[in-house]
Amino acid sequence: MRVIEKLTDLEALGHAVVTSGTFDGVHLGHRKILRRLRKLAKQMEGESLVLTYWPHPRSVLGDGWGDLRLLSTFEEKVRLLSETGIDYLVKIPFTREFSEMSSEAFVNEIIVEQLGTKKLVIGYDHRFGRNREGGFDYLKANQHHFGFEIEEISREDIDEVGVSSTKIRKALSSGDAEQAAKFLGRPYQLTGIVTKGDQLGRTLGFPTANVYIPEAYKLIPADGVYVVQVTIDGELLTGMLNIGMRPTLDGTKRQIEVHIFNFDQDIYGTNIEVHLLARLRYEQKFDNMDALKQQLEVDKEAALSYLKTL
Repeated sequence: MRVIEKLTDLEALGHAVVTSGTFDGVHLGHRKILRRLRKLAKQMEGESLVLTYWPHPRSVLGDGWGDLRLLSTFEEKVRLLSETGIDYLVKIPFTREFSEMSSEAFVNEIIVEQLGTKKLVIGYDHRFGRNREGGFDYLKANQHHFGFEIEEISREDIDEVGVSSTKIRKALSSGDAEQAAKFLGRPYQLTGIVTKGDQLGRTLGFPTANVYIPEAYKLIPADGVYVVQVTIDGELLTGMLNIGMRPTLDGTKRQIEVHIFNFDQDIYGTNIEVHLLARLRYEQKFDNMDALKQQLEVDKEAALSYLKTL
């Protein structure tokens, strides 16, 4: 998949089949649209192209990022879209000026002139242009004028999957990593950098890697202990993750710490991917360090038992 940062860098395409949207999380509902896009492109011997917007429109039109939390960083979204087999991803810088573009100007200047679209595929509730004035009815009525075909993925098709970014956010915010994985079609992922902590885990026999996530807008699931898979330098490992304040240690800030099973390497400064499979328990405060250590042993056994079921 080619990522186009500027529309002017896109070469002329022969038969572009296009869809557009934020595609946060690239969940099963999105993937249904993308499969249709690829199928149509293959039938037309053309190119499949996804038009997306960054930063997220709500962060521009609202009061900044505020409490907006996304399921994927832009880099994660690029990787996930690439895995679907799409040919091109075109990134549109979303600004207040761009948001004021009329639906007609958007279609004429971007969809037609710059992308050379031959077929446009959109979800049933997709809106575009100033004040979200454009939609399927508008496009259908003017498709001959614009010179491309339009296809809508029906509400029934999307509802059949039963997935939305809102449902996934709710599942993660309640700690239900398994439900989120069903909606996403894969475990929810946290991507970060390993930083040095206070190394107290080593004294308990459970050394942990502190995971720093630079993107403040990335949704962090509910506090608790999770069984996880971990990817470091392409190697898939397993472990357990704690998200929370570390109340037994009188912690003052929320941290993300992962203990990787059968692993003893210096990985400070390394990029790490953590895939959340299931939550084992809520975070809790223990009377002393010995009680915490005993619980960590129980957590490890529970995590290993869960991993055997995969």
